Amino acid sequence: MNKSQYPLPSCRKLLSYAAVAVLMTSLIPGAPSAAGAASEIRAEGDRSTAVREPSRIDDVQATGNKPAQAARSKVAIIIDDFGNGMRGTEEMFALPVKITAAVMPFLSTTEQDAKRAHERGYDVLVHLPMEPRQGKPEWLGPGAVLTSMSDAEVRERVETALDNVPYAIGINNHMGSKVTGDERVMGIVLAVCRERGLFFVDSHTNYRSIAGKLARKQGLPPVENHIFLDDVHSAGHVLKQMRLVQEHAQDQRYCITIGHVGIQGKETAAGIRSGIEELKDSVDFVGISDLVKEEWKWDARLTLP
Repeated sequence: MNKSQYPLPSCRKLLSYAAVAVLMTSLIPGAPSAAGAASEIRAEGDRSTAVREPSRIDDVQATGNKPAQAARSKVAIIIDDFGNGMRGTEEMFALPVKITAAVMPFLSTTEQDAKRAHERGYDVLVHLPMEPRQGKPEWLGPGAVLTSMSDAEVRERVETALDNVPYAIGINNHMGSKVTGDERVMGIVLAVCRERGLFFVDSHTNYRSIAGKLARKQGLPPVENHIFLDDVHSAGHVLKQMRLVQEHAQDQRYCITIGHVGIQGKETAAGIRSGIEELKDSVDFVGISDLVKEEWKWDARLTLP
């Protein structure tokens, strides 16, 4: 069952007085765009939205009988699979809002895409290939982290990938449903993040992921994706998912959402652009680092190689 068919209800109710209760895409040349990401989602139950957090209460100060205007909800759009000159790259860079570029390491346009994103004022993440529960090994691309590796090998893979992607301020996982459920391997990945002043964004290809729990233990923000935009590859579906993003953001104060460049990258970009036009008057589009600083008071200093 695709959860995107069942939009979650808004939790906000306006009171009359005083207070408000408040997909595998880039990979390697020739691989089918979004096939890896799609297989990850199907393997974990074909869910397009993550389990939602409990509702929050917004603090609203009132002057007389008129409540102060609450801060607008925030949306962080992460685009995965930059780094291999995939279809939709130009369209994503031309979107009229700030996005976060998740760039795969060791590919033909890795450095170029990371630099271009940085020059446009976008955040850059290392889109780190990680072993899935299902899927073909060749879908991963070079430099993948595997559960069969020793502690030293895992650390070397993570550090080398970080060194290969300029301006990275964090990591998110490409595929990785097996790794994000492995406490030993994820512990090493997060330790490297902590040492370098980075954070980890759990893409939630595994809805039994332990990444958030381990992040909290290591003093890192438990950042995670809420909605995949392009689990179905059409601009119309992406627009529908953007409306779910709006609902989630207004209900929970913020939303993190992921789309992809790749074979259907232009369609994804078109759907995002239409969604931005619909959402721009109700939410603010921010980089992932802005959101992490605001929600988790994250202010680490990057330790670059």
